[in-house]
Amino acid sequence: MVNLFDEFFSGHARWFHRAGRFLVVYLAAMLLAGFVAPLAHADRVKDLASLASMRSNQLLGYGLVVGLEGTGDGADLSVTASSMKAMLTRLGVNVGGSLGDFDTAAGGKMDIKNVAAVMVTAELPGFAKPGQRIDVNVSAIGKAKSLRGGNLILTSLRGVDGQVYALAQGALTATGVREEAAGSRVTVGVATAARVPNGAIVERSVPTSFETSEYMVLNVHATDFTTTNGIVNAINENFGQGVANAIDPTSIAIRGPADPGQRVAFMSMIENLNVTPGEPPARVVVNSRTGTVVISRNVKVTAAAVSHGTISVTVAATNEVSQPAPLSGGETAPVENAEVAVEEPKKPMFLFQPGIDLRQIVDAVNQVGATPSALIAILEALKSSGSLRAELVVI
Repeated sequence: MVNLFDEFFSGHARWFHRAGRFLVVYLAAMLLAGFVAPLAHADRVKDLASLASMRSNQLLGYGLVVGLEGTGDGADLSVTASSMKAMLTRLGVNVGGSLGDFDTAAGGKMDIKNVAAVMVTAELPGFAKPGQRIDVNVSAIGKAKSLRGGNLILTSLRGVDGQVYALAQGALTATGVREEAAGSRVTVGVATAARVPNGAIVERSVPTSFETSEYMVLNVHATDFTTTNGIVNAINENFGQGVANAIDPTSIAIRGPADPGQRVAFMSMIENLNVTPGEPPARVVVNSRTGTVVISRNVKVTAAAVSHGTISVTVAATNEVSQPAPLSGGETAPVENAEVAVEEPKKPMFLFQPGIDLRQIVDAVNQVGATPSALIAILEALKSSGSLRAELVVI
Protein backbone atom coordinates (compact mmCIF):
# COMPACT_ATOMS: atom_id res chain seq x y z
CA MET A 1 0.00 0.00 0.00
CA VAL A 2 2.80 2.42 0.85
CA ASN A 3 4.50 1.81 -2.47
CA LEU A 4 1.30 2.44 -4.34
CA PHE A 5 0.72 5.80 -2.58
CA ASP A 6 4.36 6.79 -3.09
CA GLU A 7 4.14 5.92 -6.77
CA PHE A 8 0.88 7.85 -7.14
CA PHE A 9 2.14 11.03 -5.49
CA SER A 10 5.51 10.89 -7.20
CA GLY A 11 3.83 10.51 -10.59
CA HIS A 12 1.48 13.37 -9.95
CA ALA A 13 3.83 15.70 -8.09
CA ARG A 14 4.41 17.80 -11.19
CA TRP A 15 0.65 18.08 -11.79
CA PHE A 16 0.01 19.18 -8.19
CA HIS A 17 2.79 21.74 -8.49
CA ARG A 18 1.26 23.26 -11.65
CA ALA A 19 -2.22 23.22 -10.08
CA GLY A 20 -0.91 24.94 -6.99
CA ARG A 21 0.71 27.67 -9.09
CA PHE A 22 -2.53 28.07 -11.03
CA LEU A 23 -4.51 28.33 -7.79
CA VAL A 24 -2.20 31.02 -6.44
CA VAL A 25 -2.46 33.03 -9.65
CA TYR A 26 -6.25 32.61 -9.64
CA LEU A 27 -6.60 33.77 -6.04
CA ALA A 28 -4.34 36.74 -6.72
CA ALA A 29 -6.43 37.72 -9.72
CA MET A 30 -9.64 37.44 -7.72
CA LEU A 31 -8.14 39.49 -4.90
CA LEU A 32 -7.00 42.16 -7.37
CA ALA A 33 -10.44 42.20 -8.95
CA GLY A 34 -11.98 42.69 -5.51
CA PHE A 35 -9.85 45.80 -5.01
CA VAL A 36 -10.26 47.18 -8.51
CA ALA A 37 -13.97 46.53 -9.08
CA PRO A 38 -15.28 48.98 -6.46
CA LEU A 39 -13.22 51.78 -8.01
CA ALA A 40 -15.40 51.70 -11.11
CA HIS A 41 -18.55 52.57 -9.09
CA ALA A 42 -20.60 50.43 -11.45
CA ASP A 43 -24.12 49.28 -10.64
CA ARG A 44 -26.13 46.42 -12.03
CA VAL A 45 -28.83 47.15 -14.56
CA LYS A 46 -31.39 45.54 -12.23
CA ASP A 47 -30.59 48.23 -9.64
CA LEU A 48 -30.95 51.06 -12.15
CA ALA A 49 -33.98 50.02 -14.20
CA SER A 50 -36.94 47.65 -14.16
CA LEU A 51 -39.00 45.93 -16.80
CA ALA A 52 -42.17 47.82 -17.70
CA SER A 53 -44.17 44.58 -17.54
CA MET A 54 -43.22 44.18 -13.88
CA ARG A 55 -45.21 47.22 -12.71
CA SER A 56 -47.34 46.65 -9.62
CA ASN A 57 -51.05 47.39 -9.24
CA GLN A 58 -52.95 48.75 -6.24
CA LEU A 59 -55.86 46.80 -4.77
CA LEU A 60 -58.60 48.08 -2.47
CA GLY A 61 -61.35 46.48 -0.43
CA TYR A 62 -63.80 47.05 2.42
CA GLY A 63 -64.13 44.56 5.24
CA LEU A 64 -64.84 43.89 8.89
CA VAL A 65 -62.46 43.09 11.73
CA VAL A 66 -63.90 40.95 14.52
CA GLY A 67 -62.56 39.67 17.81
CA LEU A 68 -61.67 43.06 19.27
CA GLU A 69 -61.72 43.51 23.03
CA GLY A 70 -64.39 46.17 23.21
CA THR A 71 -62.40 48.63 21.07
CA GLY A 72 -64.53 48.44 17.93
CA ASP A 73 -67.06 50.83 16.39
CA GLY A 74 -70.10 49.62 18.31
CA ALA A 75 -73.38 51.31 17.45
CA ASP A 76 -71.68 54.65 16.79
CA LEU A 77 -71.17 53.78 13.12
CA SER A 78 -74.24 52.62 11.24
CA VAL A 79 -72.24 51.17 8.35
CA THR A 80 -70.62 48.65 10.72
CA ALA A 81 -73.97 47.42 11.97
CA SER A 82 -75.46 47.18 8.45
CA SER A 83 -72.37 45.37 7.14
CA MET A 84 -72.51 42.90 10.00
CA LYS A 85 -76.21 42.31 9.39
CA ALA A 86 -75.64 41.76 5.64
CA MET A 87 -72.82 39.31 6.32
CA LEU A 88 -74.92 37.31 8.79
CA THR A 89 -77.76 37.20 6.27
CA ARG A 90 -75.44 35.77 3.59
CA LEU A 91 -74.35 33.14 6.08
CA GLY A 92 -77.98 32.09 6.61
CA VAL A 93 -78.49 33.81 9.97
CA ASN A 94 -81.94 35.37 10.24
CA VAL A 95 -81.59 38.92 11.55
CA GLY A 96 -84.89 40.25 10.22
CA GLY A 97 -86.66 39.91 13.57
CA SER A 98 -85.29 40.37 17.04
CA LEU A 99 -81.55 40.84 17.10
CA GLY A 100 -81.14 39.23 20.51
CA ASP A 101 -77.81 40.19 22.03
CA PHE A 102 -77.12 42.65 19.19
CA ASP A 103 -80.33 44.61 19.84
CA THR A 104 -80.16 47.47 22.30
CA ALA A 105 -83.15 48.61 24.30
CA ALA A 106 -83.33 51.99 22.59
CA GLY A 107 -83.59 52.47 18.84
CA GLY A 108 -83.07 48.82 17.87
CA LYS A 109 -79.50 49.46 16.66
CA MET A 110 -76.74 46.88 16.64
CA ASP A 111 -74.24 47.58 19.40
CA ILE A 112 -71.20 45.58 18.41
CA LYS A 113 -68.16 46.76 20.32
CA ASN A 114 -65.96 43.93 19.10
CA VAL A 115 -66.36 44.72 15.37
CA ALA A 116 -64.73 47.50 13.33
CA ALA A 117 -65.20 48.60 9.73
CA VAL A 118 -61.86 48.79 7.90
CA MET A 119 -60.36 49.56 4.53
CA VAL A 120 -58.01 46.90 3.19
CA THR A 121 -55.26 47.80 0.73
CA ALA A 122 -52.60 45.72 -1.00
CA GLU A 123 -50.06 45.92 -3.80
CA LEU A 124 -50.23 43.25 -6.49
CA PRO A 125 -46.70 42.66 -7.86
CA GLY A 126 -46.05 42.20 -11.54
CA PHE A 127 -46.32 38.64 -12.86
CA ALA A 128 -48.19 37.55 -9.70
CA LYS A 129 -50.00 34.27 -10.34
CA PRO A 130 -53.17 32.81 -8.77
CA GLY A 131 -52.38 30.99 -5.55
CA GLN A 132 -49.51 33.24 -4.50
CA ARG A 133 -49.81 35.27 -1.30
CA ILE A 134 -49.31 39.00 -0.75
CA ASP A 135 -49.33 41.26 2.32
CA VAL A 136 -52.31 43.47 3.13
CA ASN A 137 -52.72 46.67 5.16
CA VAL A 138 -55.79 47.23 7.31
CA SER A 139 -56.94 50.67 8.54
CA ALA A 140 -59.98 51.56 10.65
CA ILE A 141 -62.46 54.01 9.10
CA GLY A 142 -64.89 54.35 11.99
CA LYS A 143 -64.64 55.03 15.72
CA ALA A 144 -62.61 51.97 16.61
CA LYS A 145 -59.95 52.72 19.23
CA SER A 146 -57.68 49.79 18.45
CA LEU A 147 -57.40 46.86 16.03
CA ARG A 148 -55.06 44.91 18.26
CA GLY A 149 -56.00 41.24 18.54
CA GLY A 150 -58.57 41.41 15.73
CA ASN A 151 -59.19 39.06 12.84
CA LEU A 152 -60.02 40.19 9.31
CA ILE A 153 -63.05 38.49 7.77
CA LEU A 154 -62.91 37.35 4.14
CA THR A 155 -62.56 40.50 2.03
CA SER A 156 -62.45 40.92 -1.74
CA LEU A 157 -59.67 43.12 -3.09
CA ARG A 158 -60.48 44.82 -6.37
CA GLY A 159 -58.41 46.67 -8.93
CA VAL A 160 -59.17 49.94 -10.68
CA ASP A 161 -61.20 47.99 -13.28
CA GLY A 162 -63.54 46.62 -10.58
CA GLN A 163 -62.35 43.02 -10.96
CA VAL A 164 -61.48 40.89 -7.91
CA TYR A 165 -57.77 40.10 -7.95
CA ALA A 166 -57.23 38.77 -4.41
CA LEU A 167 -59.07 37.56 -1.29
CA ALA A 168 -57.81 38.64 2.14
CA GLN A 169 -58.40 37.07 5.54
CA GLY A 170 -56.39 36.41 8.68
CA ALA A 171 -55.18 37.58 12.07
CA LEU A 172 -53.98 41.18 12.30
CA THR A 173 -50.50 42.20 13.39
CA ALA A 174 -50.85 45.57 15.13
CA THR A 175 -47.79 47.25 16.65
CA GLY A 176 -49.65 50.23 18.16
CA VAL A 177 -50.95 50.18 21.73
CA ARG A 178 -53.57 52.44 23.30
CA GLU A 179 -54.58 52.20 26.97
CA GLU A 180 -56.95 54.37 29.00
CA ALA A 181 -57.61 54.44 32.75
CA ALA A 182 -58.78 57.02 35.29
CA GLY A 183 -58.91 59.78 32.73
CA SER A 184 -55.36 59.16 31.50
CA ARG A 185 -54.41 57.78 28.10
CA VAL A 186 -51.20 56.31 26.77
CA THR A 187 -50.73 55.74 23.03
CA VAL A 188 -47.71 54.09 21.45
CA GLY A 189 -47.68 53.98 17.66
CA VAL A 190 -50.93 53.84 15.66
CA ALA A 191 -53.36 51.34 17.14
CA THR A 192 -55.96 51.75 14.38
CA ALA A 193 -53.71 50.43 11.58
CA ALA A 194 -52.39 46.90 11.20
CA ARG A 195 -51.03 44.39 8.69
CA VAL A 196 -51.78 40.80 7.73
CA PRO A 197 -48.52 39.24 6.46
CA ASN A 198 -49.29 36.94 3.52
CA GLY A 199 -52.94 37.60 4.30
CA ALA A 200 -54.27 37.67 0.73
CA ILE A 201 -54.34 34.98 -1.94
CA VAL A 202 -54.07 36.09 -5.57
CA GLU A 203 -57.11 34.96 -7.57
CA ARG A 204 -56.48 36.67 -10.92
CA SER A 205 -53.28 37.59 -12.75
CA VAL A 206 -52.78 40.86 -14.61
CA PRO A 207 -52.18 40.35 -18.35
CA THR A 208 -48.75 41.48 -19.56
CA SER A 209 -47.10 41.87 -22.93
CA PHE A 210 -43.87 40.18 -21.88
CA GLU A 211 -44.52 37.01 -23.90
CA THR A 212 -46.17 38.54 -26.97
CA SER A 213 -44.53 41.92 -27.57
CA GLU A 214 -41.65 42.17 -30.04
CA TYR A 215 -39.77 44.55 -27.75
CA MET A 216 -39.16 44.50 -24.02
CA VAL A 217 -39.14 47.94 -22.40
CA LEU A 218 -36.84 48.90 -19.54
CA ASN A 219 -37.75 51.96 -17.46
CA VAL A 220 -34.88 53.70 -15.68
CA HIS A 221 -35.68 54.49 -12.05
CA ALA A 222 -34.13 57.98 -12.13
CA THR A 223 -34.64 59.81 -15.41
CA ASP A 224 -31.15 60.59 -16.65
CA PHE A 225 -29.71 60.80 -20.18
CA THR A 226 -26.27 59.59 -19.08
CA THR A 227 -27.57 56.52 -17.25
CA THR A 228 -29.93 55.57 -20.05
CA ASN A 229 -27.17 55.93 -22.65
CA GLY A 230 -24.82 53.82 -20.51
CA ILE A 231 -27.35 50.98 -20.27
CA VAL A 232 -27.94 51.05 -24.04
CA ASN A 233 -24.21 50.94 -24.76
CA ALA A 234 -23.64 48.08 -22.30
CA ILE A 235 -26.39 45.96 -23.87
CA ASN A 236 -25.24 46.61 -27.44
CA GLU A 237 -21.59 45.93 -26.58
CA ASN A 238 -22.47 42.51 -25.12
CA PHE A 239 -25.25 41.38 -27.47
CA GLY A 240 -24.69 43.31 -30.70
CA GLN A 241 -25.51 46.71 -32.11
CA GLY A 242 -29.20 47.50 -32.49
CA VAL A 243 -30.41 45.17 -29.76
CA ALA A 244 -31.23 48.10 -27.46
CA ASN A 245 -32.46 51.56 -28.43
CA ALA A 246 -33.32 54.48 -26.19
CA ILE A 247 -36.89 55.72 -26.61
CA ASP A 248 -36.44 58.69 -24.26
CA PRO A 249 -34.38 59.46 -21.12
CA THR A 250 -36.49 56.95 -19.17
CA SER A 251 -37.37 54.04 -21.49
CA ILE A 252 -35.22 51.59 -23.45
CA ALA A 253 -36.61 49.21 -26.07
CA ILE A 254 -34.84 45.83 -26.24
CA ARG A 255 -35.34 43.34 -29.05
CA GLY A 256 -35.58 39.95 -27.38
CA PRO A 257 -35.99 36.34 -28.52
CA ALA A 258 -39.47 35.06 -29.35
CA ASP A 259 -39.34 32.05 -27.03
CA PRO A 260 -40.51 32.99 -23.48
CA GLY A 261 -37.91 30.77 -21.85
CA GLN A 262 -35.12 32.39 -23.83
CA ARG A 263 -36.49 35.80 -22.95
CA VAL A 264 -36.19 35.01 -19.26
CA ALA A 265 -32.57 33.92 -19.69
CA PHE A 266 -31.86 36.95 -21.89
CA MET A 267 -33.26 39.38 -19.29
CA SER A 268 -31.26 37.60 -16.59
CA MET A 269 -28.05 38.34 -18.47
CA ILE A 270 -29.07 41.96 -19.12
CA GLU A 271 -29.98 42.80 -15.53
CA ASN A 272 -26.60 41.57 -14.32
CA LEU A 273 -24.61 43.85 -16.64
CA ASN A 274 -22.56 46.52 -14.86
CA VAL A 275 -23.18 50.13 -15.83
CA THR A 276 -21.69 53.33 -14.44
CA PRO A 277 -24.69 55.62 -13.76
CA GLY A 278 -24.62 59.34 -14.39
CA GLU A 279 -24.00 61.82 -11.60
CA PRO A 280 -27.24 63.08 -10.03
CA PRO A 281 -28.08 66.78 -10.38
CA ALA A 282 -26.86 69.20 -7.73
CA ARG A 283 -29.57 69.35 -5.10
CA VAL A 284 -29.97 70.65 -1.54
CA VAL A 285 -32.82 69.01 0.40
CA VAL A 286 -34.09 70.85 3.47
CA ASN A 287 -36.54 69.45 6.02
CA SER A 288 -37.80 72.54 7.82
CA ARG A 289 -39.67 70.50 10.45
CA THR A 290 -36.69 68.52 11.71
CA GLY A 291 -33.90 70.90 10.69
CA THR A 292 -32.27 68.26 8.49
CA VAL A 293 -30.18 69.49 5.56
CA VAL A 294 -28.74 67.15 2.91
CA ILE A 295 -26.30 68.59 0.36
CA SER A 296 -25.33 66.52 -2.67
CA ARG A 297 -21.73 66.23 -3.79
CA ASN A 298 -22.13 68.37 -6.94
CA VAL A 299 -23.38 71.52 -5.19
CA LYS A 300 -21.36 74.62 -6.10
CA VAL A 301 -21.49 78.19 -4.85
CA THR A 302 -20.33 81.32 -6.68
CA ALA A 303 -18.54 84.20 -4.95
CA ALA A 304 -20.64 85.47 -2.03
CA ALA A 305 -20.10 87.00 1.42
CA VAL A 306 -22.34 85.72 4.21
CA SER A 307 -22.89 87.08 7.71
CA HIS A 308 -25.43 85.54 10.06
CA GLY A 309 -26.24 86.69 13.57
CA THR A 310 -29.09 87.16 15.99
CA ILE A 311 -30.06 90.13 18.13
CA SER A 312 -31.09 89.28 21.70
CA VAL A 313 -33.30 91.73 23.63
CA THR A 314 -33.68 91.17 27.39
CA VAL A 315 -36.23 92.99 29.53
CA ALA A 316 -35.97 92.63 33.33
CA ALA A 317 -38.69 94.08 35.56
CA THR A 318 -38.17 94.77 39.30
CA ASN A 319 -41.12 95.54 41.53
CA GLU A 320 -40.33 97.90 44.45
CA VAL A 321 -42.32 99.87 47.06
CA SER A 322 -41.92 103.61 47.60
CA GLN A 323 -42.23 104.56 51.28
CA PRO A 324 -43.18 108.17 52.21
CA ALA A 325 -41.06 110.15 54.69
CA PRO A 326 -42.02 109.88 58.35
CA LEU A 327 -44.89 112.22 59.46
CA SER A 328 -45.25 113.47 55.84
CA GLY A 329 -48.80 112.19 55.46
CA GLY A 330 -47.91 110.41 52.20
CA GLU A 331 -49.05 106.94 51.11
CA THR A 332 -47.06 103.87 50.22
CA ALA A 333 -47.01 103.36 46.40
CA PRO A 334 -45.71 100.41 44.31
CA VAL A 335 -43.02 101.23 41.76
CA GLU A 336 -42.02 99.03 38.76
CA ASN A 337 -38.50 99.44 37.43
CA ALA A 338 -37.59 97.91 34.05
CA GLU A 339 -34.12 97.34 32.63
CA VAL A 340 -33.73 96.76 28.90
CA ALA A 341 -30.54 95.28 27.45
CA VAL A 342 -29.79 94.63 23.78
CA GLU A 343 -27.10 92.11 22.87
CA GLU A 344 -25.86 91.30 19.39
CA PRO A 345 -23.21 88.58 19.25
CA LYS A 346 -20.20 89.22 17.08
CA LYS A 347 -20.41 86.76 14.23
CA PRO A 348 -17.62 86.83 11.67
CA MET A 349 -18.46 87.20 7.99
CA PHE A 350 -17.17 84.41 5.79
CA LEU A 351 -16.48 84.55 2.08
CA PHE A 352 -17.44 81.91 -0.46
CA GLN A 353 -14.89 81.61 -3.24
CA PRO A 354 -16.20 80.87 -6.75
CA GLY A 355 -16.82 77.17 -7.42
CA ILE A 356 -16.18 75.82 -3.91
CA ASP A 357 -17.23 72.28 -3.18
CA LEU A 358 -19.34 70.64 -0.48
CA ARG A 359 -16.59 70.28 2.11
CA GLN A 360 -15.70 73.96 1.91
CA ILE A 361 -19.36 74.96 2.25
CA VAL A 362 -19.71 72.91 5.45
CA ASP A 363 -16.43 74.23 6.87
CA ALA A 364 -17.40 77.85 6.19
CA VAL A 365 -20.82 77.46 7.82
CA ASN A 366 -19.30 75.72 10.84
CA GLN A 367 -16.91 78.66 11.37
CA VAL A 368 -19.79 80.91 12.41
CA GLY A 369 -21.37 78.22 14.57
CA ALA A 370 -24.60 78.12 12.58
CA THR A 371 -27.40 75.94 13.88
CA PRO A 372 -29.49 73.80 11.47
CA SER A 373 -32.18 76.50 11.34
CA ALA A 374 -29.52 79.13 10.63
CA LEU A 375 -28.02 76.92 7.90
CA ILE A 376 -31.45 76.67 6.26
CA ALA A 377 -31.75 80.46 6.31
CA ILE A 378 -28.26 80.83 4.79
CA LEU A 379 -29.01 78.36 1.99
CA GLU A 380 -32.31 80.04 1.16
CA ALA A 381 -30.57 83.43 1.04
CA LEU A 382 -27.83 82.05 -1.23
CA LYS A 383 -30.47 80.59 -3.56
CA SER A 384 -32.36 83.90 -3.68
CA SER A 385 -29.18 85.79 -4.49
CA GLY A 386 -28.35 83.39 -7.33
CA SER A 387 -25.09 82.20 -5.76
CA LEU A 388 -26.24 78.64 -5.04
CA ARG A 389 -25.76 76.49 -8.13
CA ALA A 390 -28.17 73.77 -7.08
CA GLU A 391 -31.85 72.95 -6.80
CA LEU A 392 -33.20 73.83 -3.35
CA VAL A 393 -35.89 71.35 -2.27
CA VAL A 394 -37.84 72.17 0.90
CA ILE A 395 -39.94 69.30 2.30
